[in-house]
Amino acid sequence: MQQKSRTVTLVTGGSRSGKSSYALELAEQYQNKVFIATAQAMDDEMKARISKHKEERGGSYHTIEEPLEVAAAIASVDDGNSVILLDCLTVWLGNLLFHLQTEKEREQRLSGFLNRLPSPPCDIIIVTNEVGMGIVPENELSRKFRDAAGHLNQQVAKLADKVVFMVSGIPMTIK
Repeated sequence: MQQKSRTVTLVTGGSRSGKSSYALELAEQYQNKVFIATAQAMDDEMKARISKHKEERGGSYHTIEEPLEVAAAIASVDDGNSVILLDCLTVWLGNLLFHLQTEKEREQRLSGFLNRLPSPPCDIIIVTNEVGMGIVPENELSRKFRDAAGHLNQQVAKLADKVVFMVSGIPMTIK
């Protein structure tokens, strides 16, 4: 018996471009939704952001809070679910840079995630930030993050079935 084809959709754009709201709209058509949240509440401002995001998506999602092991979180979702909404790749990448000491550890997490994408347990919608469209950051860590985010976004876009670029709340399908 042939397995049902799973769709990978990447939603990208700048800060406050409407990425998360659009991803939520895409996910509304599905039953049995899973939300993989990568953000960590490290301060009051981030706690408020996380609360706002939880409120926006309501109670229709099973939420997995996973700041580091995103591939494992995806693998833990059974095929009885119809969509995973992963928000967001760039926050996850920041977590990897902050928590993991070696490049090898980070590469293992990134490779594990990229290897999961060709065969997810259900459709998956991935939110990421396009961070390389502004000025060159002044410090090494910021440039390293910008470069790593750009490379990760390129790899995910290559694997994705559909890529949507958000500008001022307007979705533009680019793949």
